[in-house]
Amino acid sequence: MRIIDTYPDIPAAFENGAFSPARWRDYIDRTLPGVRPLLEADAKQTLAEGPFTWEKDYLPVLNAVIRDGPLRERAHRAFRLVTEGLEQSIPAKFGKTLDVDLIFYLGLCSGAGWVTAVGGRRTVLLGLEKIMELNWCSQDDMRGLVWHELGHVYQDQYGVLERHFDRAADQFLWQLFTEGVAMVFEQTLADDAGYYHQDRDGWKAWCDEHFEDIKADFHRDLDSITSADQRWFGDWVRYRGHGDVGYYLGCRFVRYILTMVPFDDILRFDIPDVSRLFEQFMEQA
Repeated sequence: MRIIDTYPDIPAAFENGAFSPARWRDYIDRTLPGVRPLLEADAKQTLAEGPFTWEKDYLPVLNAVIRDGPLRERAHRAFRLVTEGLEQSIPAKFGKTLDVDLIFYLGLCSGAGWVTAVGGRRTVLLGLEKIMELNWCSQDDMRGLVWHELGHVYQDQYGVLERHFDRAADQFLWQLFTEGVAMVFEQTLADDAGYYHQDRDGWKAWCDEHFEDIKADFHRDLDSITSADQRWFGDWVRYRGHGDVGYYLGCRFVRYILTMVPFDDILRFDIPDVSRLFEQFMEQA
């Protein structure tokens, strides 16, 4: 595991207190060669699909990075504390190491955490601008974010993370499963099967109380779900006024699977395995 911290170079992406695309390109090419085309393509696709705009949704988030120094420093301090000793803690819990680059950087609002490949290496991109926007700047918040993304890396390294399907229902069911795997990975590192980094203001208690409704509604949504109307994954969507509910359901689903199959054995599942077990999961009271 390599920890790459570009924080000292991030101010170079701004000019006169405002985000500068030209300066940002210089910063990203200098500190992280090969990353810029990935980020620009993602931003272009997101903006093309709408309803987001550069002026309304991107620039305010990016400008907040340079304007809110205390929050920026808090996020960076949390990153340093969370990654200290991280490489040793994973084999202590799982008996295996991770081959990954963990990068703290300024992106183009692609996400607080993004597992991808850069130069042929597994990479976790931790976007300071989104971390600050979501106020995931405490040590506990950062721990949950980093652990969750490393859970995806673990599945990618020791199983199969990315699968692509023709049916949107299969794609979203697969996402439910992989997010659940990452949530259980978090909980294992935390030594707490009830740990959810999203648990604020009664979030988990509400999800527990409405579990059967959540399960039934997700199952029902699979008949017509699309990227435009899904309400389960991403900080921009809400289910009955609550965010991240798909992560909760995914965790409950994977916990159900683990009553029958060991954790490492589920990492190579394909969609027929997931679909069959989800239907069983739906029948459980």
